[in-house]
Amino acid sequence: MSADTTATHIAAPHGSKTTEITWADGKRCVYPNEILRGFCPCATCQGHGGTIEFIEGGNAELRDLKPVGHYALNLIWADGHDTGIYSFTYLRDLSARPEVEVHES
Repeated sequence: MSADTTATHIAAPHGSKTTEITWADGKRCVYPNEILRGFCPCATCQGHGGTIEFIEGGNAELRDLKPVGHYALNLIWADGHDTGIYSFTYLRDLSARPEVEVHES
């Protein structure tokens, strides 16, 4: 893994509308949970191939997140949706979206 896809700190306080990830290269990204939910990479949301698109709807209240090895997060939403595995590479790519705040250290 490279510094730009290695998470050093992840914060998703209960009730917050954002999830914050600090990367080993010093960047801190604040992701609106609505963006994370809309870009859920699971096959149910995105199908089995092609371009990943924003999907409207779904509850954007994040209930839990669990590490998947050292390469991804499993996000669990308030409506029970829990099949999205968000790789750190995928999350870093999402940081290029204008809705995501990126802070340089």
